[in-house]
Amino acid sequence: MPGNGSTASPNGNRRTAALTLAALGVVYGDIGTSPLYTVKECFSDFTGIKPTPDNVLGILSLITWALIVIVTLKYVVVVMRADNRGEGGILALMALVSRQTGIPERRRRFYLMIGIAGAALFYGDCLLTPAISVLSAVEGLNVATPAFEPLVVPIAIGVIVALFAVQRYGTAGVGRWFGPVTLVWFAALFALGARQIVEAPQVLAALSPLEAIDFASRHQIVAFVALGAVTLAVTGAEALYADMGHFGRKPIRLAWLGLVLPSLLANYYGQGALLLVDPTAVENPFFRMAPSWLLYPLVALATAATVIASQATISGAFSMAQQAALLGLSPRVRIQHTSASEFGQIYVPAINWLQLVGVVVLVLTFKSSTNLAAAYGIAVTGTMLMTSVLVFALAVRGWKWGWPLSILVFGGFIIVDATLLSANLVKFVQGGWVPLAIAVVIFTAMWTWLQGRLAVAAREKEGALPLESLLGSISPGRVHRPQGTAVYLTAFSGNAPGCLLHNLKHNEVLHEQVVLLTIEVPDEPYVAEDARAQVVHLGKGMHRVVLRYGFMEQPDVPRDLAPLADKGVPFDPMRTSYFIGRNSFVGASRPLLPRWQQRMFLTLSRFASNAGDFFGLPANRVVELGSRIEI
Repeated sequence: MPGNGSTASPNGNRRTAALTLAALGVVYGDIGTSPLYTVKECFSDFTGIKPTPDNVLGILSLITWALIVIVTLKYVVVVMRADNRGEGGILALMALVSRQTGIPERRRRFYLMIGIAGAALFYGDCLLTPAISVLSAVEGLNVATPAFEPLVVPIAIGVIVALFAVQRYGTAGVGRWFGPVTLVWFAALFALGARQIVEAPQVLAALSPLEAIDFASRHQIVAFVALGAVTLAVTGAEALYADMGHFGRKPIRLAWLGLVLPSLLANYYGQGALLLVDPTAVENPFFRMAPSWLLYPLVALATAATVIASQATISGAFSMAQQAALLGLSPRVRIQHTSASEFGQIYVPAINWLQLVGVVVLVLTFKSSTNLAAAYGIAVTGTMLMTSVLVFALAVRGWKWGWPLSILVFGGFIIVDATLLSANLVKFVQGGWVPLAIAVVIFTAMWTWLQGRLAVAAREKEGALPLESLLGSISPGRVHRPQGTAVYLTAFSGNAPGCLLHNLKHNEVLHEQVVLLTIEVPDEPYVAEDARAQVVHLGKGMHRVVLRYGFMEQPDVPRDLAPLADKGVPFDPMRTSYFIGRNSFVGASRPLLPRWQQRMFLTLSRFASNAGDFFGLPANRVVELGSRIEI
């Protein structure tokens, strides 16, 4: 995990340069492809705004100040201060805020709900980004000749299917090209825009915020509707914060201020300059800026850039699924590591194929980037609003800013986010309901899983046997104690696990060495190695062990038990067996959950992956003992 510190040494400078280049491909792929469709959608039939000179300058001014206020001031300057041990993102932020001292339990629960809502909206964004980005790139072929129009959707689906199909091989091989390709893309954005600005330099008047104010005062309701399209310019801003742990604050800030922001502004102003000269170019101003000989190479480059942007959201969905499972917000999912050396290179098959189905359905349903733009924006602005609320709470509690300063800073951000969200809700009937429906389903599932786990824990505690009682009941003559070590996984470190009690009751067997293992996930992304394990020797060959993993880490129980031999916990991989409970959940006559929530939890539990796989246990050393739990 890269640090956020800086160094003036040549090695430090080279490392910062390498991280900055890498950040271009991962962090800025989404926002970097926004010029493909943003200006076009600002002058679409939905907004009804015509590309007159005054309107062009007004829209460009709104885009300019959206990039400055939301991305530069909010995310780059303020939000990126809210790092959870170097990590960012909505779930890391939720965990950071929740562990602040002095927060009442009801408010902590509220922050938990805000974080889950932000994560649910993020998943909606993960479906929409590949669909709209790839479609908008392939639609560039229509500028060359209308003959390509029937092929746009099939080509886009082919690109999307290929992208998801290669996920199981990992991104290590192609990932090294992400930064250089995106660097070329931003260079192309800047060059295309600068070339056009020279033809109509009066477009630079849009740099003044007065143009945006004048536009809003003249159009009022129409300007409010146009904000839904202007939002498209800042989609991907959340990635600056979410990927902070992989690259550090400094490289992300350098990339934004040194290249990405100037390139985006140059391209938007170039499209505006083109519309000042030729208003008919509004059908696709991005590709109309290119000379005819450059059109096909530009379509190819744009497609590559949108694939990279899509890859970032796919990888983000994998990471989010891993974090949610470790935080207890979703069922365990099967995770495959695709790189032996690169942290975070994971593949989650269930999420991958669900995403593919969702993206293909969106492309087949909406058929064009213009139609998809109606659905895009709500998920993005919703997540932005959730982030502002959580960072506001952190500023008051954690940063000790005090209420006046926090309200002044974050009150402004919340007003901007709420305004953009409201403007996007205008598109609800035209497609905005899609990300909201996805978010509602995911939020309900995550909240139900969390409540269901609490209900299961309550049931297990009802019949639990304290360790002291277990130790007192062990009789050397009655219980057979074979050689070797048995590791029993238990959720409660103070009680005997159910699978151990079943083994004693039915087989009268207790290994010579017994490890009662509890795995905890604190509200931290990483746990230091010296704080990984806690060991308590209980006597009679029994040991209580607690392993702690951060929500950004992948548990590996055998690896982390091995060093405990030095602490008096015998561990021989070939003579160690792992006993885990294979619980089946059934409805109780007097349920702990509402009936609908009970049924949803029982359904979700069927899709949870095996605990042994999730915790890295060797399959040939695992013994599963089943039990039924009524909830």
